Amino acid sequence: MTTIPATFPLVKRSAPLWLLVLVTFSGTLAMHMFVPALTVAGRDLRVDAATIRMTISVYIFGLAVGQLVYGPLSDVFGRRPTLLAGLALYTVGGLVATLAPDVGVLIAARLVQAAGGCAGLLLGRAIVRDTAESNDAVRRLALMSLMTMIGPGLAPLVGGLLAGTFGWRAIFVVLTALGLLNFGVSWRLLPETGTPSGRISAASVARDYRALLGSPRFLGFAAGGGCATTSFYGFIAAAPFIFINELHRPLHEVGIYLGLLIVGVSIGNILAGRLIGRVTTIERLLVVGNMVSVAAASVVLAAFLAMRPGVVAIEVLMIVYCIGAGMCSPAVSMLSISVDPRLIGSAAGLYGFLQMTIGAACTTLAGLGHDPAVAACAVLVGASLLAQAAFRVALRTPANDVTEREDATA
Repeated sequence: MTTIPATFPLVKRSAPLWLLVLVTFSGTLAMHMFVPALTVAGRDLRVDAATIRMTISVYIFGLAVGQLVYGPLSDVFGRRPTLLAGLALYTVGGLVATLAPDVGVLIAARLVQAAGGCAGLLLGRAIVRDTAESNDAVRRLALMSLMTMIGPGLAPLVGGLLAGTFGWRAIFVVLTALGLLNFGVSWRLLPETGTPSGRISAASVARDYRALLGSPRFLGFAAGGGCATTSFYGFIAAAPFIFINELHRPLHEVGIYLGLLIVGVSIGNILAGRLIGRVTTIERLLVVGNMVSVAAASVVLAAFLAMRPGVVAIEVLMIVYCIGAGMCSPAVSMLSISVDPRLIGSAAGLYGFLQMTIGAACTTLAGLGHDPAVAACAVLVGASLLAQAAFRVALRTPANDVTEREDATA
């Protein structure tokens, strides 16, 4: 069983959980809400499916790269100012997307929006870790993950309704308003929970990242976590084309189908919060959750290769897949950012980068080939198997390997 060091510098001032939920789910909300409108926006802007899907791929890429920056910056300047800067970018990006005259401007605006949205996604986890002990932090992360899934779970349905009633630009009007709300509430209520150093050094940042990237333990948890939790972004991006073009379902139903997948993740989060520390360890929860995803993804791929399954069969199998991902998510997040007590912000940033980069790669791979359903399901199977292998490498590596590498390079 892994023992997480008890020497973490805990700060007792805490942010309201509902506020952390609000700023955390905003980042992924902007992605999920726009997915049902892809076909509508593509027709309006007169671009093909591959081009309009870039608004999703580039958004995930922005979430990834931005976290590399926010992690070290939050260690230097503090969680509060770093988060406020990100929320301002998120709002500006949403406004530009609302007014975008063509797909090029829309893609650029989505990148800016993602660069801001990833601040809450990253710093929400870091703030929880600042103010909680190990097992309690896992429970809080599971609860926060569950609550943040409610927004993205409803997002495809809301996005489909907005696009169908008012046009796809209405989605960005709502997201811009959310950005303004987040900024105002955070300005008033968010305390500083970190211990900012006030000093930044490119050499020290590079050294920290080098120590993390050289650690089989961190890489196993982080890369495996990305494969286990964000690979289903590939299925989400392909879903409108599967359900509308292949299964001939109406636009508004796509939001319902995607929302049910998020319900599956939420069920997994609930199970994680209830099982950890009572029935199982963090490590076993990680492995078992991912094995559930492996089994479900394998069955759904076999079904698409053997026949053309119906909507109900696809949904049931994908919900099971998402339950496994939801069980895995809080455990792998906790283990990844806890590999070294001195590098919480940097570890959270690098974990988020790898997680979202893998999600973007899976989204791109799911678009290859002539059959989006087979491609997306093949990506799920491959990513889940890679996650299982990565977790086993991480769990066999000594718990202090990052600290030893960092000291050796200092």
